[in-house]
Amino acid sequence: MRVERVFSIEQVEKAAWRALEPRDFPFFDFEFLLALERSGSVGEASGWSPVYLLCKDRERLMGALCLYLKTDSYGEYIFDWDWAHAYYEHGISYYPKLVCAVPFTPATGPKLLVRSEITRDVRREVARALLDDARRLGDELRVSSSHALFLPEREIREFTEQGFALRHSMQFHWHNRGYDSFSDYLDALQGKRRRQISRERRQLEGEGLAIERLTGETLDDGYAATMYRFYVSTFDRKWGAPYLNEAFFEEVFQTMGDRILLVLARDGAGWPIAGALNFFKGDSLYGRYWGAAEQRRNLHFELCYYQAIEFAIERGFKLFEAGAQGEHKLARGFLPTLTYSAHEIRHPGFRYAIEQYIEKEKELIAQNMESYARHDPYRR
Repeated sequence: MRVERVFSIEQVEKAAWRALEPRDFPFFDFEFLLALERSGSVGEASGWSPVYLLCKDRERLMGALCLYLKTDSYGEYIFDWDWAHAYYEHGISYYPKLVCAVPFTPATGPKLLVRSEITRDVRREVARALLDDARRLGDELRVSSSHALFLPEREIREFTEQGFALRHSMQFHWHNRGYDSFSDYLDALQGKRRRQISRERRQLEGEGLAIERLTGETLDDGYAATMYRFYVSTFDRKWGAPYLNEAFFEEVFQTMGDRILLVLARDGAGWPIAGALNFFKGDSLYGRYWGAAEQRRNLHFELCYYQAIEFAIERGFKLFEAGAQGEHKLARGFLPTLTYSAHEIRHPGFRYAIEQYIEKEKELIAQNMESYARHDPYRR
């Protein structure tokens, strides 16, 4: 086996990459990575410079690792700004660093992309080859550290065996408990929560809006521009700069319509006033971007949560990740869930300090998990 490095997904044969794509995770699909690159959302001046490690047995692609050389910490959602500041205070550069993640996407999914049909022993060999080459790349680039964000639990061991420290964080995820309808989901909730959701949906009905769910062939070119305007409006309200541009939205709407769910709200005149963009694949649904031109009571909950839950139940999806943060999700049936990241800090002193910090952080997160568990919204 050997590991090659390429700097654009266009340098990889599409059919070969397709054999590595995860079953339930759309964000390492060839089309998504290509849209990030073609739109310029990653690459020069973005802070995300891609390096794809390709493990081959002769000419057969066996596995891959998607790395990015980072010159800042924007768009990661696992926050290490304090670490960077501590380096700076001691006259040491924290950047560049290597990150294994999907840019701007706080969703848990495989990082070691390996052909599904190979044996467990061969998989471990491929994973080891990729991680070994990632370390060599870090040496060559003189990075301060390497990071793998939003790891699935099944990959933790492969990173920790390579000396990565495991960090915990937390999100709120919705799980399908075998519901046949939205009313089944409501019936599973405690009375207070069930009445709250029903009340929120009734109140929105009085706003005179039409809500539609669009996917596949029902998505035309105009919807990409509409969703981009909503996306930008969210950043404008939060005094931030959007990570993605309109070209990215146009590309994914053209190439990934079969994996996109757009929930749109129209006013009485038929004009779109709000939208929520989701991606799905296999048994999983991922809420990504939201925005609104007008503020209406409970509109965010309806478009981002309730419509998506209805869609997940109809399609038989098992998991709905609605994005980072948001303890308000708990009352709506999203349960606290540990998420994981792995960190290899090269400076011995900072490695010790950061690993001590991570252990204390785990204790605080465990306490939060226990506290949230006392407010479980489901009937016992």
